[in-house]
Amino acid sequence: MRTPRPLPPGLLRLAAEQEGLLASAQLTLHRVDGARVARLASQRRILPVTRGVYDTVLVPPRERTGHEAFDHRRRRAALVALLALGGNAFAVGACALAMHGVQGLPVDIEPEAAVRDGGPRRPRDGITVRRYDGCSVVMRDGWPVSSVENALVHTVPSLGRRRALAVLDSACHLRLTDAAGVAAAHERARGRPGVERTHDVWALADARSESPLESVARLGCIDAGVPPDALQVEVVDVGGRFVARCDLGWWLGEDRWLVVEVDGADPHSLPDALFRDRRRQNALLTGGVQLVRVTSEDVWRGALAPLVTPILRRAGWAPGRLVPDRAVLRPSLSA
Repeated sequence: MRTPRPLPPGLLRLAAEQEGLLASAQLTLHRVDGARVARLASQRRILPVTRGVYDTVLVPPRERTGHEAFDHRRRRAALVALLALGGNAFAVGACALAMHGVQGLPVDIEPEAAVRDGGPRRPRDGITVRRYDGCSVVMRDGWPVSSVENALVHTVPSLGRRRALAVLDSACHLRLTDAAGVAAAHERARGRPGVERTHDVWALADARSESPLESVARLGCIDAGVPPDALQVEVVDVGGRFVARCDLGWWLGEDRWLVVEVDGADPHSLPDALFRDRRRQNALLTGGVQLVRVTSEDVWRGALAPLVTPILRRAGWAPGRLVPDRAVLRPSLSA
């Protein structure tokens, strides 16, 4: 069998902008005819994904690694649908949220899109085709996607409570929507399958939450009856100099705080970062701030609330009090 010529550089650059994907129409536009595509596919130089869409990345999606591998997999699902359905399609649901950059979604989502003409379309080759009449469409990175509020209406009811809050928090943190937008989306979502289990989390959306792990940690504490008094607690010394910013905090009265940091895998793995963390942690502990550090595994298995609840009970903590806007280390101990 004749060895097919490699793909032109222009196509490879285009594929790199599309999470490794190419549509048949794009191949044709770059003078890669059907016979050549068939030869490339037969020799596994490109891989068919669905009718009319090929992948230039030969590693299976679930085996791909890298800092943004999860985001890549979500965006790839959206682009599979858009490339397969053509110019009248726009991403909806979880795919739209992925294109907006919203965090907290499942790693693997189904390709999903709607068509602008509003006509009924049947699912094809693993792609869900929706009909959403009157759905507002915006452009993200050159791709048509439904608005964030519409995407929340269509997605949040299908998620569990933890992921639902993570998605809502992320949309607010990224300033893609606000409390009014979330409330409007919640109202529109009423009556959709699954929305009952998420009713309470819509009102909990908070733009201060900076990661899905923080959202999940906070919800676990809320469910356990120990809602944090503050998010992103700023800790300063007696002179007002910044010492730390902690993810969750409970005010224990006077100058005492209990704070929680949710550790990611990367930032604290370097020796310099570990040294800075140790020095900062010592400053907190000697200044009247009790620090609890948890990992992502701790958060997902619900271990945080059982850690902080006994501490809060011993300190006589109660929810709903007015709290200081920041934690100040005790002068006598932080000097």
